[in-house]
Amino acid sequence: MPAPRPDGRQSETARAVQRGVLRHLALAGIAGIPEFSLVTGRRADILAVGSKGEITIVEIKSSVADFRTDAKWPEYRAFCDRLMFAVPLDFPVEILPEETGLLVADAFGADCLRAAPLHPLPGATRKALTLRFARAAATRLAVLHDPDLLRGLL
Repeated sequence: MPAPRPDGRQSETARAVQRGVLRHLALAGIAGIPEFSLVTGRRADILAVGSKGEITIVEIKSSVADFRTDAKWPEYRAFCDRLMFAVPLDFPVEILPEETGLLVADAFGADCLRAAPLHPLPGATRKALTLRFARAAATRLAVLHDPDLLRGLL
């Protein structure tokens, strides 16, 4: 599973929020992978694994229009213990569902405005996601060390 190449769909704002959230997670001791492919074919903006194996999906919304036109985010709950939204600093957060966590971010970091409620995953789902996460992380690291490897993986 190689690192995804930029596909032009992500705005500059979304990339900045992604960077800030990944920094925030790393400082909290949580490992995150952007653009994580789920078995359904959907891609989570960020899938993160904490020190106790808890899985969080962070859905990035760069604008109100982005949020209002997205009907897929409820599907992500089946693949995480916690579901969060991450938005830029000027986003009207009151329109986001209260049953999710909330991060506000810029390119330099993020603040958690609302913790995500816990919805524990079934053990088999957690194991499958954890293995998929480990393989994706290892593959992305290998490609960083040997970019020519990417040609052989496609």
